[in-house]
Amino acid sequence: MNRKAILGVLLALGVPLGCYWILKYNSDNAVNMPRKYLLDTVVTRVEKGKEITDSIWHKTANISLVNQLGDTVSLYDKQGKIIVIDFFFTSCRSICPRMTQNMLTLQQSFKKGGNVRNKIDTSIVQFISFTVDPERDTAQVLKNYADRFGVNHDNWWMLTGDKKKIYDFAFEQLKVDKFSEEPISPDFVHTSRFVVLDKDYRVRGYYNGLDSADIKKLARDIGLLMLEKDKKKKSGIFQKIIDLSWLWLIVALSVSFFMIYLNQRRKING
Repeated sequence: MNRKAILGVLLALGVPLGCYWILKYNSDNAVNMPRKYLLDTVVTRVEKGKEITDSIWHKTANISLVNQLGDTVSLYDKQGKIIVIDFFFTSCRSICPRMTQNMLTLQQSFKKGGNVRNKIDTSIVQFISFTVDPERDTAQVLKNYADRFGVNHDNWWMLTGDKKKIYDFAFEQLKVDKFSEEPISPDFVHTSRFVVLDKDYRVRGYYNGLDSADIKKLARDIGLLMLEKDKKKKSGIFQKIIDLSWLWLIVALSVSFFMIYLNQRRKING
């Protein structure tokens, strides 16, 4: 086999493999991913004689409450979605209406195009608003409030129920007071924070729900979190490339025809 033929073989084999390694490198070296919050513990283990330290980040506990449609729902009902959370009450005349409007803007930013124009894609994000005044904010009151703003109920829950359960969730699971810019009373969860959970229910961000710049950052971070992969899971890209038997057939035929072409050229020139 002459030099040109060898070069052709290497090129034919190198293109798909090169694409794989480029994709893998860019995936493994993603920058500016939203940081993780609420570290539970650090575990040290030895693997192949090398000491490895693993950070165990807090996974938000499940909670079940009643939404604005009167259905009992749970946080863990929503698998594989990014979750955006806030706390409000319907009789609030200060920050709550603005926060609801900003959350609505986020929800509407996921509208689809094409034949389903103006229909919201509900498969990416779940919005959850917890009332901090559940005695007054019944399911019907929450529905009236949601309808007044034009909320899509498919991926936005407004939740009511046991007050202690809601407050324990806010302070013990989400730690809204720990990363708040304003003081929060343990007796009344009145905060402008939007809290974002990733697909594994870990806190990945606290945002000012009244700040347009922070809202834009939140929207950007949702996109990044959707693309984030679990590093403990092996990439399936390489296996998919191997499984593309039709592609490898094309590569093999291309190499064969290239070698035949070179041989014909050599005979003609010879």
